[in-house]
Amino acid sequence: MPSRTISAFAAEEERRVLSLKPVLAPERGRYGDHPQHSYDAWPAADPDAPLVILLHGGYWRYDRMHLTPFAAWLSRQGFHVLLPGFRRSGGAGGYPETFDDVARIVDTLPQGRPYVLAGHCSGGHLALWCAARGLLPAGSRWHTRTLPTAVLALAPLTDLAATRRDGLSEGAALQLLGDDPEFTERLSATDPLTLLRDAGTTGVPTVLLHGAADEEVPLTQFSDYAAVHHDLRTVVLPGTGHYTLIEPEAPGARAVAGALGDLAAGFGARRPADQDDREAVRP
Repeated sequence: MPSRTISAFAAEEERRVLSLKPVLAPERGRYGDHPQHSYDAWPAADPDAPLVILLHGGYWRYDRMHLTPFAAWLSRQGFHVLLPGFRRSGGAGGYPETFDDVARIVDTLPQGRPYVLAGHCSGGHLALWCAARGLLPAGSRWHTRTLPTAVLALAPLTDLAATRRDGLSEGAALQLLGDDPEFTERLSATDPLTLLRDAGTTGVPTVLLHGAADEEVPLTQFSDYAAVHHDLRTVVLPGTGHYTLIEPEAPGARAVAGALGDLAAGFGARRPADQDDREAVRP
């Protein structure tokens, strides 16, 4: 597999963000019987705050702890944040368990509320996949007519075949789906790019946000997906890498919060006040 080389800029960004101390959630809950069917919750001060369900990255094999600082920060920006775990490849998950769990998450945790489904890296893949579940055949175990209200994909993996071809994260795509012939057979049910090729849209308002200096996910993953998703909105942040999108207080993270607010306003939720506005009204 191709070896991964990154610049000093990208290496420092990765080290800095992934070494942040995890943040303990004020609330926890469960959505199923497996030990990994749990979620962390950071309620916003406003009970009517927009709901965000956040799917963590880590190439489908790592846990969610690295995303807890960002989830806690988002709640301080005025969002009600749920950060679920799920069975992961390399352990109890992979195909089909990881997809079973994520489908259950979005089918149960919103409890009828409108919400933005956001995901970073492989979590972005899972968010885009959830938006495309309506395109699956009616007989599929994951087909549904109840789709996310909106999706924000942060530097997502969009193309599992390219992820395999490029050897990203030491064969993570193969670990998720299995080797041939299973890998090729399973693409049609699990790959966002494949699902969108004929349909052109999921019907779910979707934003793809990424940094122009991302060295973790090849930029072609973003452009190739945008070429087949005809009503996708793409936001590119100059001089921004892969990890600062989830680094509290970083400009990339503030752009993410802004995009979440815009999407929430689109389905009628009150957009959280900008930080400057909150400072202005604080007694």
